[in-house]
Amino acid sequence: MLSTNAARVDFGPAPRDLAGVETSADDHPTALRSKRPAIRRRSRARLRHAVVSLLVTGVAAAATLVFREMAVPVALLGFAAVAAAIVLTRPAPERGTTAPALADAASEAAMLQAAIDAVPEAIIALDPRGLVRAFNHAALRVAPALQVGQPIAVALRKPAVNEAVQRAAIGGTAQTAEFSERVPAERWYRAHVQPAAALAGAGVAMLLTIHDLTAVHRVEQMRADFVANASHELRTPLAALSGFIDTLLGPARDDAAARQRFLEIMQSQARRMARLIEDLLSLSRLEVSPPVDARSRAEIATVLHQVVDALQPLAAERAVEVSIAVPDRPLDVAGDRDELFRLFENLVENALKYGASGKRVKIEVATVDGEVAVAVRDFGMGIPPEHVPRLTERFYRVSAEQSRAEGGTGLGLALVKHILNRHGGRLKIESRLGEGSTFTVSLPLARAAASV
Repeated sequence: MLSTNAARVDFGPAPRDLAGVETSADDHPTALRSKRPAIRRRSRARLRHAVVSLLVTGVAAAATLVFREMAVPVALLGFAAVAAAIVLTRPAPERGTTAPALADAASEAAMLQAAIDAVPEAIIALDPRGLVRAFNHAALRVAPALQVGQPIAVALRKPAVNEAVQRAAIGGTAQTAEFSERVPAERWYRAHVQPAAALAGAGVAMLLTIHDLTAVHRVEQMRADFVANASHELRTPLAALSGFIDTLLGPARDDAAARQRFLEIMQSQARRMARLIEDLLSLSRLEVSPPVDARSRAEIATVLHQVVDALQPLAAERAVEVSIAVPDRPLDVAGDRDELFRLFENLVENALKYGASGKRVKIEVATVDGEVAVAVRDFGMGIPPEHVPRLTERFYRVSAEQSRAEGGTGLGLALVKHILNRHGGRLKIESRLGEGSTFTVSLPLARAAASV
């Protein structure tokens, strides 16, 4: 007979409270109160890590936006990616739990590394002494010798940058410095040093962000060269016009023969200015025009015959024979017919003007690997090899005197390059002194033509 005090063993379901919900000893109010400190510690740790990471990313994104080195959508996307990573990341294990304990500093350092890795610009975290604490892959492209624990002055031997780091460390204010590299290629950079007291828990005192200004410098140089060249090209005919006007108003007022000769020269100079302005406007339109409509079509043989017909008076004046050889079947390319006409007009006109001594210009059309290749060849004096790579630069001339004498503006081949870029084409230039030059244009065939 069992005693009434014997222990009862129950294999049934767990006891339920009055609402029918299963309960356990861990859900007892006393147990919950004992867990609250640990929960609060985890929350604080996670909040601290989130603040550190978001601060680093925010500083880098803001810096790149201020210097206009990153588009707004890219900056917001990077910031959002880091924020999402923080939300999805599990908090660091607490001390005393079964998982390995992680020190707060190490955890913050890991979060810092994850944050700067998400930034596309070069970024380097420094401690108060200027030692490297962390860096991303973009920073290695600027300073390949970077190592954690090493002074930044060793990896990046730029006095302006090192002085900016020292000023930021001493004064606690943001500093900026610019520097350049000459080897292996010429590049320009701007360094921005931002004090980051909020990252002291990760051993970081400053964030060094490096922005690549190479593209900006090249555009500025191109713009300066363009303005200088355009001003010079316009100033020359304007000076001639002004001089002849003064002469006609003065000494040659009653000289009919001189007046007629001066008026002809003035007309020539005015036409030269008109051509120059038209070429400048054409370049401007090409740069801001929307992409070429892929549905538009132009038949190459038709365009070439129209070009030859338009330039026949110039060919007759120079006594140059122009021959054209095209395949029997139509060859359509996706592109703007007027732009392609301008492209081939420039090439054939150059051949007639600068290769006239050979008395022949040949235009040959062939198809190669889904492309149509149009070769315009003259048999003139040819071009010295050192000039060939620069022929498509704006206002570049092999002989400035000959170009002006022929009425050239120095923009013809620049227009050719821009039109080809819009149509996905290529230009190949071959020349031999005494034998002539060949300019070959390659354009992708339209799909229907390419499949024939």
